[in-house]
Formats: sequence, C-alpha cells, structure tokens
Amino acid sequence: MADKKPYFRKRGLIRRLARTFLKIILYGFLFSLFYIVLCKWVNPPITITQINSLITGSGLHRDYINYDEMGVNIKLAVLAGEDQLFPDHNGFDFKSIQKAMKHNQKSKSLRGASTISQQVAKNVFLWQHGGYFRKGLEVYFTFMIEHIWGKKRILEMYLNVAQTGNGIFGVESASMHYFKKASKNLSRKEAAMIASCLPNPVLFTIQPMSARVAYRYPWIMRQMNNLQADPDIQALLQ
Repeated sequence: MADKKPYFRKRGLIRRLARTFLKIILYGFLFSLFYIVLCKWVNPPITITQINSLITGSGLHRDYINYDEMGVNIKLAVLAGEDQLFPDHNGFDFKSIQKAMKHNQKSKSLRGASTISQQVAKNVFLWQHGGYFRKGLEVYFTFMIEHIWGKKRILEMYLNVAQTGNGIFGVESASMHYFKKASKNLSRKEAAMIASCLPNPVLFTIQPMSARVAYRYPWIMRQMNNLQADPDIQALLQ
C-alpha cells in the first residue's frame, strides 16, 4: 500500500494557502472599503502617481481646495473635455468603450474611453498604465466611489488630484502656475486650456502651448457653450 502521507501533506498545504489567500482578499477589501469611506471626507495624503513624480525628480506641487472654491468655468471645462455624460452614467460609458475598442482594432493610435469616475479610481487608489489586473481593480473602485461618494465628491477629487503639468497636480496649482490666479477666477479660455492638457499634461503643455492644446481648447470652449444649459450639468456645477 502506497504511503498516503505526502498526498495528505500536499492537500493540507493547498488548504493553508487557500485560507491565506482568502484572508488577504478579505483584509484587502476591508482596508479598501475603510479608505474609500474615509476619502469621502478626507483628501488622500498622497497618491502613487504623486509618489512617482517625487521619485523621478519632477516634484510635487498641489493645493487641495473645496468644491465651492472651484470656479464654475473649470468644472464645466473639464466636463466638456473629459466626460460630457458624467452626470448621467453610473461610472462607465459603455458606448464610448465600444467605440474605442473598434477604433483601437483598426488603428495604431490608441483611444481611451475612461470616464471621470474611472480616472479618479485610477488616480487616487491605483497607478498609471498596467494591464487587465489594474483595469479590474479600477472597475471595483469606480463602482464603489460611485455608490459611496456621489458625483460632486468624485468631480471635486478629480479636480484636486488630476495631473495638470510636470509635477503639478490639481486645477488650483495649475491655475496659480500658469495664470497666477485662483481657479475660481479662471476665464473660460484659461479653464479650457487647462482641461485640454489633461489626457497627457507632460506632453500636451500649456506653457509653451503645444499644438494639441492650441487645437483642442477652442473645441472645449464650444462644448462648454453647448453643455452649460443642461439641467443635470447646472445642478452639478453649483
């Protein structure tokens, strides 16, 4: 009769590993839930992207401000440029995702379809780039902040943590750096210029003005004119 001890030892090891793995998932979920709820009222002390900015020598320039301290123009410009359906979706714009997938299959130039909610999930809790694993976590955090934070807090967080230049984070720091004024005093043109750099603020520079910013900010201004009368947008801007 063959010795069954190695078999039972192997099964015991698998069970212990499985229990350990489940504990890690459970503790990770509880910690993430605690941090998500905390960030509903408290701004994150630092993010992975900001840490990377410090490590690479770009520095860290940011100024967290409250939602009511942010000007209407910068809120409207970001909505117009990044996510015009933000008040209406549940965190995911599935039509834009399908369009982006079709475009990326046919073209070498990649097109993104991340909503503001998804960008906040990535910017606050995760890291830039990454594959399916990070995307899976992004879906989880997007779902959670949509249900726990609400739209105004998500937009407020986005305007505070989004990278707006090399080592510059948030619209207040961007406004002070580029235009020497608080974000609540930005003109529509200045707000549109900041919003136009958001897809890649290191490459799409405001000063000196890159071709991308020069082309895109007039388009954002036209979209602002189209969006401003929308009741859902108006409710969000207040």
